[in-house]
Amino acid sequence: MSGVWVFKNGVVRLVENAGECHSKKMLVHVPSNEVIASYAMLERKLLDLGWERYYDDPDLLQFHKRSTVHLISLPKDFNKFKSIHMYDIVVKNRNEFEVRDV
Repeated sequence: MSGVWVFKNGVVRLVENAGECHSKKMLVHVPSNEVIASYAMLERKLLDLGWERYYDDPDLLQFHKRSTVHLISLPKDFNKFKSIHMYDIVVKNRNEFEVRDV
């Protein structure tokens, strides 16, 4: 994984080096070893983990876990699902998901 982790305004994010060739990433559900290939698949896994779907913003897919302050916000279009979104899911669901190189 290339890039720099940046902490700004209480948020940690990965800033990838623009000049380097990056490998494509995929989100994997660790217990089943399944690659998350669609939002429908991801939603099923998140619901099983206690996440609830929010329908407030029509441009985003949002999930909230009642027992936490965590909110996962994803672009409505799965083609815009990037590594930054994947890492957000991984951090908020330890030992359930991981990001791997394709």
